Amino acid sequence: MRHVLKRAGHGTAVALTWAGLMAGLAGCTGGGIDIAGKARGSEETIRVTPEDGARGVRPDGEFEVRLPSGRLERVKVMQIEDAQPVEVHGRVSEDGLRWNPGKGTRLELAAKYSVDVVALDAHGRRSARHTTFTTYVPERRFIGYFKPENRSTVGTGMIVSFGFNREIENRAAVERAIRVTSEPPVEVVGHWFGKERLDFRPREYWKPGTRVTVDLRLRDVQAARDVFGIQDKRVSFTVGRSQVSRVDAAKHTMEVRRDGEAVATVPITAGGSKTPTYNGRMVVTEMHDVTRMNGATVGFKKRDGKGEYDIKDVPHALRLTASGTFLHGNYWAAPETFGSANVSHGCVGLLDNKGGGGDTPAGWFFDRTLIGDVVEVFNSRDKTVAPDNGLGGWNMDWNLWKTGSALG
Repeated sequence: MRHVLKRAGHGTAVALTWAGLMAGLAGCTGGGIDIAGKARGSEETIRVTPEDGARGVRPDGEFEVRLPSGRLERVKVMQIEDAQPVEVHGRVSEDGLRWNPGKGTRLELAAKYSVDVVALDAHGRRSARHTTFTTYVPERRFIGYFKPENRSTVGTGMIVSFGFNREIENRAAVERAIRVTSEPPVEVVGHWFGKERLDFRPREYWKPGTRVTVDLRLRDVQAARDVFGIQDKRVSFTVGRSQVSRVDAAKHTMEVRRDGEAVATVPITAGGSKTPTYNGRMVVTEMHDVTRMNGATVGFKKRDGKGEYDIKDVPHALRLTASGTFLHGNYWAAPETFGSANVSHGCVGLLDNKGGGGDTPAGWFFDRTLIGDVVEVFNSRDKTVAPDNGLGGWNMDWNLWKTGSALG
């Protein structure tokens, strides 16, 4: 159910279809029924605001049903043209002359509503009225692109990361509309990086087997002036086994630990003296059997503007940062390089064959990796990777992380 339907107030509206209302009126005697809202021979009229057929109605604008005299008997308001039409509850005043939606009610944007009313006049004669109106459709909307994918199985270092297509001014409202929960339960906190990115993580890596659910209730949430959300969905993912790989750049090795136990130590080559590899905890965000790597795209250019390198078939490539750090197969360096020297432009290289075929260290590691697995680099000459470079949020102290929440 959408967040806008969690309303206060006791409704007098009843779950009757319009056809049911009319069937109940068919046997009435007296003045008879005028569907336009006026009992024959009577001046009493059912007044609905917004007027019938109105468009562009503001969700927080005036909305009521009114009688000059008599008593409202039934009022039913429905959001229609939806897969599951939803009733809007409200309250009739003590004098029976007015109906208003419940306290805190806010209609949805870009939605069509029907209003069905049955009223009694001072002589006990029934009249009925049916109207519709459509709420405001904002021209500027925002959406959030997020990782990981629905129903995926990920590593224990997975961070739920949202990138928005517009700058978010009302960050608290947007953060409040996104709920990340887990089973077993742990505290999960959001952290804003600027106005277009919001990441969620727990204090420590997820425990293997954890099921994480992400509820997006962004529909109608106002992110900035005249900018509203349109997403209303739920996604979930499962945390698989724990795999943390620790790269010692000084010793040119990578120790792979599965569920806390060391399973292998692999020789590597890290970034050279002029282009060292970042230190810190990084998370696998992409996996490519083969990809192209051109130095010009990450700032490594020659005087003629071409890249210092351009390798069209890099095998077994795992992205670790948004800025271009990968852990990948390397077939162009001499085999004796691995385990003895750092020669890359900042990536971590494992011995491989051209095309990625055969039983190689790079192929072995690639086949045993999940999106969300952690690679920790230490003893490098470079700085620690920034928390917003890829899913680098694990490099930020928990207390500092929490200060980045717009919810305090």
